[in-house]
Amino acid sequence: MAFRVFLLLSLLTALLVFSAVSPSLATSDNVDDEDLSFLEDPKEESDHPTNPLPSTDSELDEFNEGEEEDPEMYGDEDEDEGGEDLSDLGNPDSDPFPAAAAEVDEKDVVVIKERNFTDVIEKNQYVMVEFYAPWCGHCQSLAPEYAAAATELKGDGVVLAKIDATEENELAHQYSVQGFPTILFFVDGEHKPYNGGRTKETIVTWVKKKIGPGVYNLTTLDDAEKVLTSGNKVVLGYLNSLVGVEHDQLAAASKAEDDVNFYQTVNPDVAKMFHIDPESKRPALVLVKREAEKISHFDGEFVKSDIASFVSANKLPLVSVFTRESAPEIFESAIKKQVLLFVTQNESEKVLPEFEEAAKSFKGKLIFVSVDLDNEDYGKPVAEYFGVSGNGPKLIAYTGNEDPKKHFFDGEIKSDKIKAFGEEFLSDKLKPFYKSDPIPEKNDEDVKIVVGDNFDDIVLDESKDVLLEVYAPWCGHCQALEPMYNKLAKHLRDIDSLVIAKMDGTTNEHPKAKAEGFPTILFFPAGNKTAEPITVDTDRTVVAFYKFLRKHATIPFKLEKPAASTESTKPAESTPKVETTETKGKPDSTTKTTESDSKDEL
Repeated sequence: MAFRVFLLLSLLTALLVFSAVSPSLATSDNVDDEDLSFLEDPKEESDHPTNPLPSTDSELDEFNEGEEEDPEMYGDEDEDEGGEDLSDLGNPDSDPFPAAAAEVDEKDVVVIKERNFTDVIEKNQYVMVEFYAPWCGHCQSLAPEYAAAATELKGDGVVLAKIDATEENELAHQYSVQGFPTILFFVDGEHKPYNGGRTKETIVTWVKKKIGPGVYNLTTLDDAEKVLTSGNKVVLGYLNSLVGVEHDQLAAASKAEDDVNFYQTVNPDVAKMFHIDPESKRPALVLVKREAEKISHFDGEFVKSDIASFVSANKLPLVSVFTRESAPEIFESAIKKQVLLFVTQNESEKVLPEFEEAAKSFKGKLIFVSVDLDNEDYGKPVAEYFGVSGNGPKLIAYTGNEDPKKHFFDGEIKSDKIKAFGEEFLSDKLKPFYKSDPIPEKNDEDVKIVVGDNFDDIVLDESKDVLLEVYAPWCGHCQALEPMYNKLAKHLRDIDSLVIAKMDGTTNEHPKAKAEGFPTILFFPAGNKTAEPITVDTDRTVVAFYKFLRKHATIPFKLEKPAASTESTKPAESTPKVETTETKGKPDSTTKTTESDSKDEL
């Protein structure tokens, strides 16, 4: 008993000593218990609802027709708690692909509203639905292709429909529409996203693959002639039998290619029309496309994997010309790495043959793309995205959207030099290039300016906790966020361990600042800059950001509510008292602290 009493007294004594030595640790430091009323601004709360920060598509997605066009790129819209208000999305003048309004014959496109949505879906086995916005340039460009596909697929029992998402808010919210156009394909009421191309041919091919057998029989010369003149990419298998193992392997491979039509035949005359030697050993296979390299003969093992790899490697032209129509094929290809040639029409005759010759060595490994610098609609914007200036010709190796890195070619554009560049690219021996604005001469504002070339010095400083906003000048949400972000920085400017910064993500890049949309807010904790930054997903208020920083900062800090002024009834503009690990728990030495004194104290 005596031992227990002694042990209890010893523990109590140790606790009292510990509390005396560390008074700051004896008091609660829960940010939820702090009086943060001095950080709140009623106007800020009303102007900027406390929903999490939205994001927009990356700048490159403007040129990738396979990606959805996010409405947030075109204005300053906010979501309410009941779902997205899509009634007034964006500014049509800012659409990167403004399309002239043209009359489109949409007689076979069904217009869906909330009142008839269920009937259309339930009464038709196959329904393709496009969610669009009237102002959206991508949607306007798609309209004639979509209408033509609707007419062609009508005979197959497929309904193509459209929904104005700016009017049918509930339907758009129900199906999580985040950008335009969003296209869904319903089979017996169940839907899946359509991520194919934006031409009549690609839509029709994709749909027919979903509703058909995957491989079609060609038995007559007339049918073969129609297929060859259709303009589509075509695979023909010359088989021993239309059923069995060979057919099964071909059908399985066809499922991997939504934009290529697969056929099979046992007719030697049909095979001959497709440039297959009728006397050749079966099974044989050929890919036919419209480009200069029209015929590609398969010489692998007749199994699904080899056939699929052959088609994927050969379905694109040696050099893809960047257009609206070709963008999905380029960016959605299984081959991610690309070599892009930026060239004017005057220079193209001289350098394109060299580029094409080099491309022959990389079929199935790299996609070769030419970009017309004279084209105002997409050539120049794509060049700006990749940081290409001047009239070229310029050559860039690009790793693709999943892990974007750019490598500039420095040399004469000759086929042998391009081949060497391509080999180094495939071997990951090239040094990546990152865009950067000039380092600012003065950078003494509350919000520090970060560019590509000073990113390491500011953001990756191990002694600082850094909050970084990656923004776009045209982004409405970024513009709406700016006053609050500046106010946050002003409140925290005397905390030496904390940096509030921003970087223009359209003109600056860094591998540690990957922004999937704008604005993207990233937090880089002190002492741990080798790790990936924390993406900040919190309300857009000073209080919410302050609480996030208090929770995640490696170096503790705290703001104290400023004392009420007895000299004037005017609201105080002075900086709140700063409490850090050095000052926390210490009595104030003065009742008035100037800004310079506060900085000296820290």
